[in-house]
Amino acid sequence: MILVLRKDARMEDLERLRGRLLWMGMQVTPHIQQDGRLSLAVVGGAGGEVLLEEFETLPMVETVMPFTRPFKLAGREFVKERLVVEVEGVRIGGDTLAVVAGPCALESEEQIHASAEAVAKAGANIFRGGAYKPRTSPYSFQGLGKEGLRYMKAAARASGLATCSEIMDVEHIEVMCEYVDILQVGARNMQNFSLLKKLGEAPLPILLKRGLSATYQELLMAAEYILNGGNHRVILCERGIRTFETYSRNTLDIAAVPVLKELSHLPVVVDPSHGTGIRRMVAPMARAAVAAGADGIMVEVHPDPDRSYSDAEQTLSPGMFAELMETVRVIGPAVGMEIPTGRES
Repeated sequence: MILVLRKDARMEDLERLRGRLLWMGMQVTPHIQQDGRLSLAVVGGAGGEVLLEEFETLPMVETVMPFTRPFKLAGREFVKERLVVEVEGVRIGGDTLAVVAGPCALESEEQIHASAEAVAKAGANIFRGGAYKPRTSPYSFQGLGKEGLRYMKAAARASGLATCSEIMDVEHIEVMCEYVDILQVGARNMQNFSLLKKLGEAPLPILLKRGLSATYQELLMAAEYILNGGNHRVILCERGIRTFETYSRNTLDIAAVPVLKELSHLPVVVDPSHGTGIRRMVAPMARAAVAAGADGIMVEVHPDPDRSYSDAEQTLSPGMFAELMETVRVIGPAVGMEIPTGRES
């Protein structure tokens, strides 16, 4: 339930009430609303039936409202204003498009630096790359690990970019937090609840990808695990789902953008590379994502796409990515979105 405090309530009142509820065995999340009103979300209890009327008698409580959806912290009932996640000067969820670009896998120091320079020049503001790769085959390239993360951070900073990389295991959290600005949870791990719980304690924003067959509610419930752990900087990512269609790798669900924005206050990013799996389809779907109101796009870019160690079929060349960014700059203003300009490294 949501406890909205009286207009004259102060932070000291909120903390006293929060302490009392914690003592009662409740799970409580505080929030300052856009109009300055203080509120508390009671998202769990010690068990047993609790009547709303009992909470209306608590000091400084003006209104008690029940949650109508299972995703309590990820939904818009408790937090109505849209979340903006800021990292290394990049705002995700604001009025400037977040452009996450880079190779699927970090392959070598030379490849990493060349990729970072290319995407920065075209207008990306976040550099992506996998150091620990979840591959379908155990014989495929699994990533450079910590060495790749070091190269990635150095290359990104040299080009003025933030970094984003996929985390596969709880044991990688500490080392990744040293080198990465945003931790990405891949589609296969969307319902790895042990990992999600630990990421709720992580000091970095989490980019949570939709599972291969996940519903909107299942995605938001996965986000709920992270939010409930205390980490409120969560970014949702639509990356395509499995359907009966076999022509493309996945079916990119563009409708996810307005639907998730209606259901949740969290930023929404779209990955047209994994969403299609076909190089020539990436640009059209990226443009569609921006037109639909996405807060960001995530695109795989490699200096020599055909030689990419993974996902070569969906990876763009630097030239193709630059062309994509030019067309997106035409669409952005129509939906009130500023598109970042390129920079020289």
